[in-house]
Parts: sequence; structure tokens; C-alpha cells
Amino acid sequence: MEGTRSRVTVHMVASLDGFIARKDGGVDWLEISDHFEGGDTMNPELVEAFLETIDCYVMGSRTYETALDFEARGLGWAYGDKPTFVLTSRALRKTRDTVEFYSGELARLVNARLKPDFRSIWFVGGGQVSGACLRLGLADEVRYSIVPVLIGEGISFFDGLAGDVPLHLVEAKAYQSGMVALRYEVRTPGATEEP
Repeated sequence: MEGTRSRVTVHMVASLDGFIARKDGGVDWLEISDHFEGGDTMNPELVEAFLETIDCYVMGSRTYETALDFEARGLGWAYGDKPTFVLTSRALRKTRDTVEFYSGELARLVNARLKPDFRSIWFVGGGQVSGACLRLGLADEVRYSIVPVLIGEGISFFDGLAGDVPLHLVEAKAYQSGMVALRYEVRTPGATEEP
């Protein structure tokens, strides 16, 4: 990996009003879709090729439990054979060798453990985890996939941000399902946009 800069991405699928789950943790609303005639299709081959570019995943314990529930319902394990780091202080069931539980400092995990070994590091779950990643200045980009639904209340995408996090829109894409995917670069405080 020498000479290659690691990139940390915070990604979440959320409702239009910014919730990643209902207050009880439910995500039944993720299955809602619309039909937008002008949207792109999600070609399975392109999705698979994109997922191959991700080297490892980081998530909170509740996201891990949701992923296990999806798998138990026959929806598969969304993270393939990629190393998956679960941030938790609880004893959780380990279902595969690619999962590792971690309860130390987040900055230490990212800077000392992940960046030396992985180029593309994706934070994929948990409002607290996403908020901590941004508060600590660890994220290079934010990807926000918006499902066409308002759920009114729930668990916020970003929990506990201490201040503003300036972003720069890099890409916006609408899909036929009605989902909109936004990609933002995280700006360094005080940085100016190049002409």
C-alpha cells in the first residue's frame, strides 16, 4: 500500500428526512420504492464491480445486528468476504471469520490499524459511528443514498456533531427506484474551493 493514500467514506441509506432507522431500530421503510422514468438503473454487474473497490467496512453493533437479521431472513450478507470491523463493547455473535469486534479508540483503529492495510475504508452504519467519524476528522467523503420516504422520527444519520462540517457536492445521481445518491467531499475547515 505504500504510496497509496487511504480514503475513508461515510455511507448511509436514509429517509429524505434524514433518519437511518425508526426509533425502535426498524428499517422496514427501506423496501419502499417509487418509479422515476428518467433515473438510472442499478445494473447488478456494475454494482458488483463497484463493491469490489471497497477494501473493508466499519459499522456499529446495531448495524451489525441488522445485517445479521437480513441474512437470517434470506437476504444475504451485504459485505461479502471483505474485512468488517464492528465497533462494540458488547459480546456479539460472530458468524464469519471476516468480522472483527473492536472496542478501543476510533481514531486509533482508523489511523493505526486500517489505513496502513486498506485503501478504501467504508463506514456503513450507525448514527453515532458516522457522527464520531466526522467529529474526529477521519472522513474524506460522505455518500448519502436517499430513499423516497419520510418517516417523521427515528435515529438520525449523524448523531452528536459538535459543529458544522463543510461539504462539497461531487456527484448526484437519481435511480429509477426513486432513490437519489449524493456524494460529497469533506472540506478541511478553512479550505477554499479551487477555481
